[in-house]
Amino acid sequence: MIFSQRHLLHALREYEVFYNEHRPHQGIANARPQAPLPEPITDPGRLARLNIHRHGRLGGILHEYEQAA
Repeated sequence: MIFSQRHLLHALREYEVFYNEHRPHQGIANARPQAPLPEPITDPGRLARLNIHRHGRLGGILHEYEQAA
């Protein structure tokens, strides 16, 4: 629920960042529009040890996933 114009503008800015910097785009091989394609992981041992972290945005409405170091 949006409570004020300030809250609306904050939500729109958060979504804009999510859309342009993180969200995968189906039309371009799931690449973020402002970042190069990542190198594929082909080693089965490395695939078994993937450590993925999830970050919520906008109070958990949007989620970002990234591989931990």
